[in-house]
Amino acid sequence: MKRYRTMVALLAAAVLIPLGGVAATGMAQADPGPAKYVADRATKIDVMGEWAHPDDDTSIIGPCGVWHDRYGTKCGVIMVTRGEGGGNSAGTELGPDLGLRRENEDRVAHYRSGTIDIFNLDRVDFFYNQSAPLTQYFWNHEETLRRVTRVIRETQPEVYIGFTPTLAAGHGNHQQAGRLIWEGVLAAADPNMFPEQLKGKDALSTWQVKKVFSGGATAGTGGTTTAANCTTGFTPTGLDTVAGVWTGYNSPYKWPAGNLQGQPAGTPKIWQQVADEGRAAYPTQSRVMYKGTSAPACSRFGMTESFVPFQPNSNTAAGQDDAILFGATKPDPGGLPLGTLEYLTFDRFLNVAGTPFQATLHLRSGAGPLKPGTAALTVPDGWKVSPPQRVGVVKGNKETTVTFTVTPSPTAAVNQNAKVSALYSTGNKTGYTDNLVRIVSATEGRFERWGNWKEYDDWLDKTAPQATRLGRSPAIQSMGIGKTIDVPVVVHNWSNQPQSGAVSLTLPANFTADAVSKPYSNLAAGAETTVTFKVTNSDTTLPQNQNVSIPITTTYSAPAGTGNEVLTLSLVPNTTIAKATTTPKVDGVASPGEYTGPSLDLGRIWQGASGCTGVDDCGVSPTGEGSTAKVSWSDDALYFFIHIKDDYQSYAVTPEECVGHWQADSVEILLDPRGTASQDLMDTANTFKLGIFPFTNDPTNKNGNGVNGACWSRDADNHQGYSTGPLAKNVSDAPNAPGVQVASTAKWVGSNETTVPHAYTGGGYDLEVKIPLSNLPAAVDPAKLGLNITPYDNDDTSAAGTTTLRHIDMSTRLGWSALGSVQSDPYRWGQATVAGYTPPADRPTKPSAPNVSNPNLNGVLSPQTIAQSARNGVPISGRVPAPASNSLKVKKVSVEKSTVEVDVSSTGSGSARLFLWTGLIGAIPVYTTSCSPAADPAPDYGFTPCAVSDGGYPAWSPDMSGHVVNHTASQITSKTKHLSIPITAAQRSALLKDGRLLISYQTPKDEVQALDLKLNR
Repeated sequence: MKRYRTMVALLAAAVLIPLGGVAATGMAQADPGPAKYVADRATKIDVMGEWAHPDDDTSIIGPCGVWHDRYGTKCGVIMVTRGEGGGNSAGTELGPDLGLRRENEDRVAHYRSGTIDIFNLDRVDFFYNQSAPLTQYFWNHEETLRRVTRVIRETQPEVYIGFTPTLAAGHGNHQQAGRLIWEGVLAAADPNMFPEQLKGKDALSTWQVKKVFSGGATAGTGGTTTAANCTTGFTPTGLDTVAGVWTGYNSPYKWPAGNLQGQPAGTPKIWQQVADEGRAAYPTQSRVMYKGTSAPACSRFGMTESFVPFQPNSNTAAGQDDAILFGATKPDPGGLPLGTLEYLTFDRFLNVAGTPFQATLHLRSGAGPLKPGTAALTVPDGWKVSPPQRVGVVKGNKETTVTFTVTPSPTAAVNQNAKVSALYSTGNKTGYTDNLVRIVSATEGRFERWGNWKEYDDWLDKTAPQATRLGRSPAIQSMGIGKTIDVPVVVHNWSNQPQSGAVSLTLPANFTADAVSKPYSNLAAGAETTVTFKVTNSDTTLPQNQNVSIPITTTYSAPAGTGNEVLTLSLVPNTTIAKATTTPKVDGVASPGEYTGPSLDLGRIWQGASGCTGVDDCGVSPTGEGSTAKVSWSDDALYFFIHIKDDYQSYAVTPEECVGHWQADSVEILLDPRGTASQDLMDTANTFKLGIFPFTNDPTNKNGNGVNGACWSRDADNHQGYSTGPLAKNVSDAPNAPGVQVASTAKWVGSNETTVPHAYTGGGYDLEVKIPLSNLPAAVDPAKLGLNITPYDNDDTSAAGTTTLRHIDMSTRLGWSALGSVQSDPYRWGQATVAGYTPPADRPTKPSAPNVSNPNLNGVLSPQTIAQSARNGVPISGRVPAPASNSLKVKKVSVEKSTVEVDVSSTGSGSARLFLWTGLIGAIPVYTTSCSPAADPAPDYGFTPCAVSDGGYPAWSPDMSGHVVNHTASQITSKTKHLSIPITAAQRSALLKDGRLLISYQTPKDEVQALDLKLNR
């Protein structure tokens, strides 16, 4: 590993007090030891991004290109997973094989921007969900944070960019990736976090990231998209400082002759063109080759933390395209030396109008003592603050603090953030910083949080209170139509005196309560109590709008006032599943006595409404003449008869493609056996979900369900993976759906060409399905079964100018309960009572541990990851580097006539993976093009079309488009002296031209080492 040590004083040892907590009086220092670690330029990252999956990170392609090209800025990306859990619309790779392909797609997208360091953490990409706690369960939160912390300490980034940590991020993996930014910044600076990284021969040092852009708002007025320094004159709508960068600058990449866009050959592409081409470089994720011409844009980022002086948007300098770098990699225009710390903390984040709080300004010089000066705070109109204060000499090895008393206006608006800013002056130098507080009502009544919402608020309180500036969780609940539920409201007294008052609900039509107002009295300062209402819905049918709002108003007495919150209540359908009088025969026909219960309307859209043109297209129906379902039970199984109305057959999947049901016409059946998956913080990991394709491209009956018959698989549930056909045997702990039966009336038209008519015979199809309840992860609670049925409709998915349907997600998604992202939210599914059913007494009521089946790729098996680690010295996936006591040394490599011979020595034992490689390793083209490589050389080659038909996929497996000449694995001991890899004559010729040997070494303790060796005779 590459190490540079120096005795210079760093800002690395700071432990920063959370911004919502007690004001810091000084920053704790790590034991300085004999020297501090400083990353050399091969390792150092200036701007680090962090995301959950490849393609999450495309927002920085253009900005990083500009920053790299114009200012020498080096960007990097921490990628928590490789996206192995998703579908593959470009090939048949799944699991680790897909991870290898998606890693390359991400590298291709960023490579031209100079972002060649992508630090994959090797965490499992399990399935789409909306739960950070579930993500923590699968990712092993402590180990993931350890790896993030090591990468930060190794690369020492100055600026950090990524997702918001809030529930607004949607995907639970996205939420957790955002949390890892806030947690990683704290951990990297804290000597008490992962202290083993700070000890030993190759010890790292703590590190303070200077600016964080995670969840910040970027809306505003002014600025431009047509000229440099594009944020000049920009006024944010919110309170976050916004930094921008213009992507209209020319890049080093040229338009090739014959380009489809008609641009003059040899003229430069602008960086926005490079960015848009990069965003499309993910064909496995249903992206298609970009064939447009881009207009300049202004990419903007909202800052949520800063520990260095910066320029507010009211200053002209804030509009510069390098403003994001001020105080971090470039000196702030205010004149304070680079490396100077300046930031503001408060003794509490949540404050009451008229009640004072403390604000503390923290200062430390970045280069030599700063002369005595002054510090002053600016507060909102009507607020009061201590007068400017004298500041003594500010040194580089000790923090200086100045504390002010701030009193919000008695009429300050509640439930809003407010900005407090500080200006430090010393001689002719100034440093600006600001931070936010939130004004809350003296007494606050909030719907009692549960599930993911409670867990998020707990995370804010216990782990990252400074992130509270982004907002606490919303108030959300669901209930079945015609049901009664408890609505508990937690009343908290934020003031410094006792309070009395009442909590009231404003109920919409078709709702009643045991009382619309209930009192509380003599609530002590800082105390809380709970007021509970019983709310009843009187709807007899599911209303068109399933979400209703219930305002909650809380009055208080001293001084008299009110607090407000709005509860969003999702109404979901309910049904009773009757026992069949005749056990259904799974033949695709609803015979008498098989389905005696009510018909369920599946004709509601929850996603992709623009792709649907009515009942004849995808069964949309407000009156029930579209797609429907009936459900019965018999013995220990549920039976479904599902009628789908549809006018166009989608792409026909092969048996190997019988996963990722959203990429073709399909129906998913969703079952939550206990009805508590969301409450238990496991979401769909505690459920059973079966995706059914009504027909396949299977002329030889490979899947065993008849020629071109239906196929099915489990996805995003307790035991996902193939459920039918030969591949079902490869699922971990197979089978995952024994006894499931499916009959489909759909008949494939026999072609994926749009030149052939694609209408369904009869205007749709019927499915009949048997699901043994023993397949569910726990015994069914007959009174609380969660149920949904969601048809997916894909129509003509052929690319423009082509006639071949694609295996790609362009679906309209419907359901019995049709709320956004309902596939991941069991609390939003319908509710079913299984009348008369009693589960077997020995069936567990606690769901079994989830099994995601497809594992994640181990970075030691990725040639691109190995090459990067060997180049920059950061251990593969942020793991512990192999120690001197157990490491591998290569003494000699030679290319012989039919082998590559490798002489080695080892100080211990482990596993070695050896890859023979030729050609460019940083980025392998993901699209084919008819443009001449001579006119459009790498790394730009493969991004520009010269014909409408361009945009196909180069062969990928099994050798990464021909770059992996051969590979082998070997167990290593201290006695191992020699390794040999066979090659052909053609392979030998290629290796001698531009070959390399990549080696990863992994010890039994999961320590890692990477080697990259050029080949010769």
